[in-house]
Amino acid sequence: MSHMSHLHDDACRGPFAGTHGRRAFLGGGLGGLLSATSPAWQARADLAAADRPQTRRPKSCILLWMNGGPSHLDTFDPKPDTDVAGPVKAVKTSLPDVRFSEYLPQLAERARHLAVVRSMTTKEGNHDRGQYLMHTGYAPSATLKHPSLGAWAGHESGDRNADLPNFVSIRGPSVGAGFLGVEFNPFIVQQPSEGVRNLPLPRDVDAARFAARREALAIAQRHFRRSAEAAVAAHDAVYAEAERMMNSPRVKAFDVAAEPTAVQRRYGENDFGRGCLMARRLIEAGVRFVEVTLDGWDTHYDNFTAVKNLCRVLDPAYSSLVDDLRERDRLDDVLVVWMGEFGRTPKITSVEGRDHWPAAWSAVLAGGGVRGGQVYGATDAEGAKVVADPVGTADYFATLATLLGMDPTREAMSPVGRPIAISDNGRPITRLIG
Repeated sequence: MSHMSHLHDDACRGPFAGTHGRRAFLGGGLGGLLSATSPAWQARADLAAADRPQTRRPKSCILLWMNGGPSHLDTFDPKPDTDVAGPVKAVKTSLPDVRFSEYLPQLAERARHLAVVRSMTTKEGNHDRGQYLMHTGYAPSATLKHPSLGAWAGHESGDRNADLPNFVSIRGPSVGAGFLGVEFNPFIVQQPSEGVRNLPLPRDVDAARFAARREALAIAQRHFRRSAEAAVAAHDAVYAEAERMMNSPRVKAFDVAAEPTAVQRRYGENDFGRGCLMARRLIEAGVRFVEVTLDGWDTHYDNFTAVKNLCRVLDPAYSSLVDDLRERDRLDDVLVVWMGEFGRTPKITSVEGRDHWPAAWSAVLAGGGVRGGQVYGATDAEGAKVVADPVGTADYFATLATLLGMDPTREAMSPVGRPIAISDNGRPITRLIG
C-alpha cells in the first residue's frame, strides 16, 4: 500500500480517540477500514442482507453529537427560578407552556418542528461507555464490538456501489461498524473547511500510472486470498469505494465553500456550523448517515460560561439546518437527532460545574417522520429524576431505527455465534412517530 502515494494513511484522532481512534484514509477517512478484517461468516451475512427486500423507503439521518454530555437543565429542560438553574433563564418557545434555555433563542422559535425527549435515562456515567452505548444501543462488551446506528443504516439500506460513502463522520471518528465489517465504518472528515484531502492524483501520477499501481496491488492481493479471502475482499471493497469517490462528480458535496456566503454565515463561520452545512449537502447528494460532532460539553468547571459559548455555536447551525431541510422539502425524509452520552447533575459544584448524570437527560428529534411540536416525558422539579414516560436505550434505538425505515428486530450474526439485533429488545415509541 505504501507505493500508492495518493492513498496514504494519516493519523486521525478526535473526541473518541481514547477508545475508538483509527487511522484515516485520504487524509481523513477510510484508513480504519483498511486496517481491519472481515471474516467469512460476515461475508455470508452481507450477501443475505443485500438480498433482503426493503419494506420501507429508507430515510437519511443527521446526528448532531454533543460530545461530553450536555446539561439538559441549561438547554432543553430548564428549571427557572430554582436553585439548580444557576444564572440560566428560560424563554418561551413556539409551543404553549414549553420553555427552552435562554441560550437557544432560535431553536425556541422552531420548537413546533421538534420532539423534545426530556425523559432519557441510562446507566452509563463514564464517557467512553456512554458514547459507545448511545451510538450502538448496547453496553460495551469485552468479547464483541457492536455496530453503530450509522453502520446499521449503511448495512441495511445503503448502496454498496455508491460513489460516496454511506456513513460520514464530521469532526470526530464516531463509533464504527463493529462486527458488520470494515466496509460500513464511517468516512472521517476532521476539518469541514478543507473537505476531503488528497483526492486528486499527485502531479507525478497520471491515469496510466495509477492503473498500473492498481494492477500491482491486485496481483499482490491474489497471493493473500488463499489464507485470508474475506479480509482481502473487504480491503478491495474499501479501495473500490475510495476510487469511485475520487472519480465522482458528487464529491463536490464536501465543498461547503460552494455555498453562498450568506448561507455559510447563517450556519456559523466555525467548524460545527460548516459541518452542519456539509451534512445537508451530503444528504442531498445521497449519503445515508452523517454525524457532526460538537465537542466541549464535559463542563465540570465553569459550566455556564462553557454552555453559553457552545450554544452560540449550536443554536444558529441547528436552526439553519432545520430551516434549510424544510425549505428544500427534505425534512420529512431526513431524521435530525440531537444528543450526547448523558446529562449533567442538577447540583452545581463549588467551581460552578456540573458532573455526569445519566439518570435523567434530554434528546431532541426532528424530521424523518417524527411527530414534532411536542415534549415527551418529564423530569422532577430539579431535573434529577424521570417522573413520566422514561426512555431507555433499547426503546430509543427501536424508535430511531423505525423512523429510518429499518426493522429494529433485524439481526446479524456476530462472530461469537449470537445474532445481534439493531435494538436490544426495544419497542418503538409510537407517540414520537408521526
